[in-house]
Amino acid sequence: MSGTHKTQMFSHRGANREAAENTQSAFDAALQYAIDGIETDVQLSSDEINVLWHDDTLEKVGLPDKHIDDLNYAALQEIDVARHFFVEARSESFMTLQSFLGHYRKRCRLLLEIKCYEGELPVRQRIKVRQTLAMVGAVRRDDIMVSSFHLPSLLAAHQYAPEFPVVYNLEPEQGFADAKQALAEHPFLHGLCVHISTLNAAMVTLLHRQKKCIAVYTCNSEEEINTALQLGVDILITDFPQKALQLRDQ
Repeated sequence: MSGTHKTQMFSHRGANREAAENTQSAFDAALQYAIDGIETDVQLSSDEINVLWHDDTLEKVGLPDKHIDDLNYAALQEIDVARHFFVEARSESFMTLQSFLGHYRKRCRLLLEIKCYEGELPVRQRIKVRQTLAMVGAVRRDDIMVSSFHLPSLLAAHQYAPEFPVVYNLEPEQGFADAKQALAEHPFLHGLCVHISTLNAAMVTLLHRQKKCIAVYTCNSEEEINTALQLGVDILITDFPQKALQLRDQ
């Protein structure tokens, strides 16, 4: 992927400072701006429904000792996610991946991060990956991408759908050497998503010379956004899409 085009702005879990993260209200709020894409997170309920949720546990909704897959979808629907984030919000529960795709896949680009918490059964992780790819179906170019910090999930995705664009997320402590190693060992990767603290010109050059996509998370301050823009990343993920768009387009 060339680095000569304009950096694309992806809203992190929707406009999560304006509405509860990973809810329809947050995604709709993000689309009030001229964003290019939405980043969201995919997990699996106990009855194997792909739902949108970021954290390892359900602490944010008052269940710190529970994971998503401890509850079935019906039980998850009893939880008012939105009002745990914003007391005055309209009632909203966990959104399914299927519903999310139905609402947004034709409106902007999508980055689906497949989550994996420590101790999650590998068989359930494979189900999550396989169902995600099946729901997305065939896509052109990179209108929809799958990412993960969990490399086995990306290897499984590549096995299920070899042509599908997958992006490996690097942890904040992983830098240039890790990026170089990941690309060398896994040439099927569409690109990498790196933490803003590790982003530098060498890393951007490494990706672009191999015609790979480089995304960066999570750019919220003016300094972080400007750094990513000046280095010419392909995708900038932010909690503040309006600020990032203003800085990009000014």
